[in-house]
Amino acid sequence: MILLIGGTSETAPLASGLAEAGYAVLVSMATAAPLTIGDHPRISRRVGRLNEEGMVALGNEKGIGAIVDAAHPYAEAAHAAAHNAAKRLGIPCLLFRRPEALTPGSGRRSDASESPVRFAADHAEAAEMAFAFGRPVLLTTGSRNLVSYAEAARRTGVPFAVRVLDIPESLAACRAAGIPEDRIIAGRGPFSVVENLAAIHRFGIGVIVTKESGRAGGIEAKLAAADQANCRLIVLRRPVMPASGPVFDHPVLLISSLADLVPPNVQAQPRLI
Repeated sequence: MILLIGGTSETAPLASGLAEAGYAVLVSMATAAPLTIGDHPRISRRVGRLNEEGMVALGNEKGIGAIVDAAHPYAEAAHAAAHNAAKRLGIPCLLFRRPEALTPGSGRRSDASESPVRFAADHAEAAEMAFAFGRPVLLTTGSRNLVSYAEAARRTGVPFAVRVLDIPESLAACRAAGIPEDRIIAGRGPFSVVENLAAIHRFGIGVIVTKESGRAGGIEAKLAAADQANCRLIVLRRPVMPASGPVFDHPVLLISSLADLVPPNVQAQPRLI
C-alpha cells in the first residue's frame, strides 16, 4: 500500500494513476474539506492531521511500502513528518512539488522599485510589507498565521479582509484573530480573475497577500486581477523542502519512478508490532 499525503488538486490524478498502476492507495488528508480522489476500488481515504509518530504507526499498521508526499507546498510540518517517518520505516518517500508560476522579477513594470510583485520570506515580513502601503489588504494565505496580519492592521489602522476555506476550522481561526464576519470570504479555490476582482472591488483592496501556489493554485489569476486593479501583490516564498528523496512535478514521472523503487506486486505487508 502507498500512503499518499494529499489535499491539493493534484491528489486525484496521483491517486488514480497509482491505482491504475496496480497500487493500493491510502489518501491521507488533514481536513474533511471536499476533494475528489477518484472511485477506483484500490483507493481509500483517511482524514485527520498526521505527525511523524502517527505516520510511523500507520505505516506499521497498514504495511505502507512508500510515501508519496503531495501535501501543499507550504505544509512544512507535513513534509517534515513524511520525510522523517519514511526514514524510520525504511521506505522511499517521493515528493510531488507543484511547479512555481512566479519568480522574482515577475512584475509587469520595468522599474523593480515599482514592480507590483514583492516577495516575502515569512508571514511577519509579508505583514510588514503589506500594511506599509497604507491601502486595504486582502489576505489569501489561509487561516493559519493570522496574528501577524491582525497585529499589523491594528498598529497601522489599515483595514483588511481574509479569504479562507469554508470549513469550521478556518472560520474559528478567523474569529480567534478578531476578524469581523463581514471581512471574511469563505470558499474553496482556485478563484478566477473575475472572482478576485469582485473581492478587490468589494473591499477597496490595494494589496493582496498570497502564497506561491502555482498555476493549479490560482496564482496567475491573482496576478492578472492585481494588474487590472492596480494592486500590489505580496508573495510568500515557498519553504525549503526536506531532501528525503526524488522530487517530481508531474504525476506520470513520479509513478514511473515509484514502480522502479517499489513494484506494485512487491509491496510490504502489515508489520506485527
